[in-house]
Amino acid sequence: MEVAQIAGEAREAFESGATRSYFWRKSQLRALKELLLEKEAEICEALRLDLAKNRFEAYRDEVGLMVKSVDCALWNLKKWMAARKVDLPLICIPCSGKVVPEPLGVVLIFSSWNFPIGLSLEPLIGAVSAGNAVVLKSSELAPASSSFLANNMPKYLDNKAVKIVEGGSDVGEQLLEHKWDKIFFTGSQRVGRTVMTAAAKHLTPVALELGGKCPAIVDSLSSSRDIKVTISRLASGKWGSSSGQACIGIDYVLVEEKFAPVLVDFLKAKIKKYYTGPENIARIVNKQHFQRLSNLLNNPSVAASVVHGGSLNHDILYIEPAILLDPPLESEIMTEEIFGPLLPIITLKKIEDSIRFIKERPKALAIYAFTHDEKLKKRIIEETSSGSITFNDTIIQFACDSLPFGGIGQSGFGKYHGKFSFDLFSHENQ
Repeated sequence: MEVAQIAGEAREAFESGATRSYFWRKSQLRALKELLLEKEAEICEALRLDLAKNRFEAYRDEVGLMVKSVDCALWNLKKWMAARKVDLPLICIPCSGKVVPEPLGVVLIFSSWNFPIGLSLEPLIGAVSAGNAVVLKSSELAPASSSFLANNMPKYLDNKAVKIVEGGSDVGEQLLEHKWDKIFFTGSQRVGRTVMTAAAKHLTPVALELGGKCPAIVDSLSSSRDIKVTISRLASGKWGSSSGQACIGIDYVLVEEKFAPVLVDFLKAKIKKYYTGPENIARIVNKQHFQRLSNLLNNPSVAASVVHGGSLNHDILYIEPAILLDPPLESEIMTEEIFGPLLPIITLKKIEDSIRFIKERPKALAIYAFTHDEKLKKRIIEETSSGSITFNDTIIQFACDSLPFGGIGQSGFGKYHGKFSFDLFSHENQ
């Protein structure tokens, strides 16, 4: 089917008024949950084929997380849709005022390859909950997952109002030629600029989820329990989701010089126990990204900073988790988002210097800080700016429906998850 026909049919479905009803929205959410539960094995297999994700990781990060998100929408949908009374000044008596959420219309969603199911369905849940018709462009870089969605979504969802489009960048360009009521894009900053430029021609509002270099601040490792918890959560935040190919994964660590040897030794032990071998960590998505990461490691000044790992297997696109100690700050590994299993550790004279270090760089999608120092926590909150700040854990904020998820500055804009997804795809009429 041609892109113009797909866009036209979605527009026709929305204009019919069918998507506005509570019953349509609820039926689509229930159908989506049914798809996830009935096709769990097929989803996990698609993720294995695309990224070599093991069954546990596939369920935890995509299937289970999406079931939770659908349940949140189902439980709260009626409340989200309800008109909200507002107070008016005395001069308006005897008038009354209400804010009524209404759907935007037909929205276009661009998914990403690193979580090809979750990053397709999470915004879709919000768009459908808000009563919109949706066109979803799945990622061609995750072909098995894209094919799964294309083959199964029409069997479960209203295929007049919820469309899925497969194809490469040429198809994406064709989609951007059309008028949409909102565009939601997850991906790189480079492509995000292209999407925003195209949207400007039609004055289409855009939400961009772009990522960036997310730092982790590690304060003093003062006790054996602190060390155990910190190392476990650092490792999980770097290598536990899609081999570091996650927009909110840890990009680099900041630590005081005197604690760096301890940190390195414990991270090495954690890697050897849990993340060594292609059966324990997702592979790199394709040869292009594998070569990009290889080039980062092959830079002579960067290679000299490798203190653990980094072996390459071109045949299966596997890169062993690597730890780098103080690579040159001007090198590409410290100026571009890594999006892979390479972890630079940058040493500082004192941990308070981490705040200045972060402020001198583009705003991150997430900042992680492992500390029990309340003064340091307060300074991080007040003196830095990022999409989110998480203390003494990593990535957990993504799973919290009650918290908005999104970036700031170069890491993107537009908040979603839970009620925030509903609001993102709604217009508040007065």
